[in-house]
Amino acid sequence: MNTHEVDQMCCVAQGCKHGAAPIPQEGQWNQAKEIADISGFTHGIGWCAPQQGCCKLSLNVKKGIIKEALVETLGCSGMTHSAAMAAEILPGKTILEALNTDLVCDAINTAMRELFLQIVYGRTQSAFSENGLAIGAGLEDLGKGLRSQVGTMYGTLEKGPRYLEMAEGYVKQIFLDKNDEIIGYEYVKLGVMMENIKKGMDANEALAKATGKYGRTTAEDGAVKSIDPRKA
Repeated sequence: MNTHEVDQMCCVAQGCKHGAAPIPQEGQWNQAKEIADISGFTHGIGWCAPQQGCCKLSLNVKKGIIKEALVETLGCSGMTHSAAMAAEILPGKTILEALNTDLVCDAINTAMRELFLQIVYGRTQSAFSENGLAIGAGLEDLGKGLRSQVGTMYGTLEKGPRYLEMAEGYVKQIFLDKNDEIIGYEYVKLGVMMENIKKGMDANEALAKATGKYGRTTAEDGAVKSIDPRKA
């Protein structure tokens, strides 16, 4: 159905029809015309309306269908429970269905929107990987122990900084030099420790095997003292 104005117009031929610009997808250049033309593995970051929490969403899409979903959240407990629902809902949906799915949490919905934009423009982690990434690539993103890499730092003007959680894991101690500046830390890989305990290892031994150090942590290296960042 046209308006009266359009009905009164004469026809003018359109010029060249070159189609959509090709995008890089899993080692190929494709013209994406349908949802089924979209493939790739990538991430999207979202935040809730009051900006009190955020989500990192990773999807592995094959021919428009979500085959794998990794949902990592930071913030309110409601978002964490919404993430549990999203992990059930997303696999099996097309990326268009997922974009219009009520995932309850604003942060997860926003992450889906941002991820959708990346993947339909061909800006994916697997854009130049032949045949893309295998299902399970999301777990590889977590590393050993299947735990998210989280950084948690705290500081005050009066008492200075505290390292609480680094990419390696839970920070047990921070080491200070003669100027009371941080020069190293000791950490525990909680995922590795829990795996060892589940295999029957004594908890104290599992803790020792999962403990490591980074930076300058000895007197020879200038460490004068160490403190528990959660208590001292």
